[in-house]
Amino acid sequence: MVTIPNILTLSRIFLIPVFVSLYYFQPTYSITPVFTWINFLLTSTYALISATDYFDGYLARKLDMTSQLGAFLDPVADKLMVSTALILLVDFYPTDTHWYISVCALIIISREILISALREWMGTIGQRSNINVSWMGKMKTFVQIFAILFLLYQQSFFGLPSFKIGVTLLLIATFLTLWSGFIYLKKGAQNF
Repeated sequence: MVTIPNILTLSRIFLIPVFVSLYYFQPTYSITPVFTWINFLLTSTYALISATDYFDGYLARKLDMTSQLGAFLDPVADKLMVSTALILLVDFYPTDTHWYISVCALIIISREILISALREWMGTIGQRSNINVSWMGKMKTFVQIFAILFLLYQQSFFGLPSFKIGVTLLLIATFLTLWSGFIYLKKGAQNF
């Protein structure tokens, strides 16, 4: 079904290769990162991808254009978007000095795979509606997006240290990831 929300969701998926390409066009930074247009475009592209995540759901509800295709594609696009960004951040920040970014990325990506599998299983037993997105999951996504944006930006953000803000938000997002994952697993366990 071709609807505006589904087009926005598909655009999120199709912008991922653009995002990855921009990442690899970044210059190598010294100890002090300097502003570059490539980094600005990279961060802006991720911000645009993230904005479509909000608008596709909002428009689907507002215009009563929800569809099974949209319900399937939206979480797939989310997981592709977040996983890709986290893998690139692990690539960018050296593991020997920034190991915590790798650990957070591993936890977040593992949770996404686990909850996707749980939703799939719940769908096969006719209980998918029991595992709908919770407010905690939405909060996790919101914090995660801003963590990734700050870590991608790398330069000072209006005098604020982007890296420190990004790491703090990533740690919070990881905590919310574990918490919301536990909530989903608890709901799923009721069907065993």
